[in-house]
Order: sequence, then structure tokens, then C-alpha cells
Amino acid sequence: MKASPTLTNNLQAVLADLIELHIQGKQAHWNIVGTNFRDLHLQLDEIVDAARQFADDTAERMRALHALPDGRSSTVAETTSLAQFPDGLISTADAIERIVAAVEAAVGTMRKVHDEVDEEDPTSADLLHEFIARLEQFAWMVQAENMKPTAKVTTADSK
Repeated sequence: MKASPTLTNNLQAVLADLIELHIQGKQAHWNIVGTNFRDLHLQLDEIVDAARQFADDTAERMRALHALPDGRSSTVAETTSLAQFPDGLISTADAIERIVAAVEAAVGTMRKVHDEVDEEDPTSADLLHEFIARLEQFAWMVQAENMKPTAKVTTADSK
């Protein structure tokens, strides 16, 4: 099978966002400071590793379909849907918000192109399903660092 221009463009959009997510994850990893630094530092490496693997899977799928992936920094910078990550030191709380937004943007691109990808190549759509599930899990786990509990806990002493 040879990818159509539409399939190529859709997979390229996913690739650009995954490469950018990898880069932003490392930028955050190196420059976070504050509460729960170590936990977030380690979580970011998990996201970076996954984004890097998903980018490679996407590019290799493109090549299998005779499409040419473009991972050049200029292409990624011009085409990613992710907002630019700030420079300098960033608090863990702010980094969490930024990384969750970046993950959600990458997932948004995958969801946006999904139906056209699935129509032409269900195998590529299966990859998107895997990526979405894992990235959404990461977003939930990282975002939980900033969430406030809502349950009212009672103890035997407070009854």
C-alpha cells in the first residue's frame, strides 16, 4: 500500500507533535524546580520515552507506506500544534500544567486525523489508538499532582 497525500499529511502532523512533545518533556525535565521535583522529574522521563518511541513508530509506519517522514527541527517548529514551552526554571506546578496541555494537544491532533487515517489505513489508526490511550494515562497521572482532593475523610476518632 502507498499512502495518499492525505494520509501522509495526517501522519506527519502526528509525528511533528510527538517529536515536539519529546523535546518539551526534556526541557521540563531539566528545568523544573519545587515540590515533588523528583517524582515529576521521573514521570517526565516516562513521557519522553513514550513520545520518542511513538514518533519512531509513526515515522517507520510512514516509510512502510512509502511516505517520507520529516523530523527536521525547522519542520517540527513550523508545524507542531503544541504551544512553545517557556525558557528558564519552571515550577513543578506550572510544568505540570504545561506538560498536560502539550500531551492533550498531541492527543488532539491524533483524534483530529483519526477518522481519515482509519478510512485509508486501519493499521495506522491502530497505532493512534495505542498512543492516545497511553498519553491520556500520562496526562491523568501527571495532572493528579496538582489536583485537590474532594473526599471528606472521617476517622474513628472524628465520629
